[in-house]
Amino acid sequence: MVLIRLLVLLSVLTSLSARAEVVTGQVVAVADGNTLIVLDAANLRHKMRLAGIDAPELVQDFGQQARTSLSALAFNRQATAHCKVYDRLQHELCVVIVDGKDIGLEQVRHGLAWLYQKYRIDQTAQERAAYEHAEFDAKIHRYGLWNSKNPIPPWDWRHGLPEE
Repeated sequence: MVLIRLLVLLSVLTSLSARAEVVTGQVVAVADGNTLIVLDAANLRHKMRLAGIDAPELVQDFGQQARTSLSALAFNRQATAHCKVYDRLQHELCVVIVDGKDIGLEQVRHGLAWLYQKYRIDQTAQERAAYEHAEFDAKIHRYGLWNSKNPIPPWDWRHGLPEE
């Protein structure tokens, strides 16, 4: 009986974390280059990370530029977010569309975010291809952080690697 309850609980928890959700609302805040807050029609605030990318931390090189870019793309605009999972901080991981554009893809295209390999599995094959192409194009044209001699990915920076 205990095993059955445990299996049911595990099934419920798995279905909650794997659920897909569409959130529509106004972008009311931009925390950094890949995190924003959307206020929906019911006045609920949704803190979201852009799926598939990781932008420099605010104190890193290009961190402020990444936040400024995301603000220009999304702040005070209507957004539709396709959310699939939650990250370890319980932020929704979402593909966010503003004015018909995937703003995470735009951040990568402008050289202000990296592809985030950890969450690559949550992307469709088409999304992965588009993001890979955008990052490659940003690198070869030296857009944004790719114009730096040695850009440090935020996941390395967070683990204490010094910036040069």
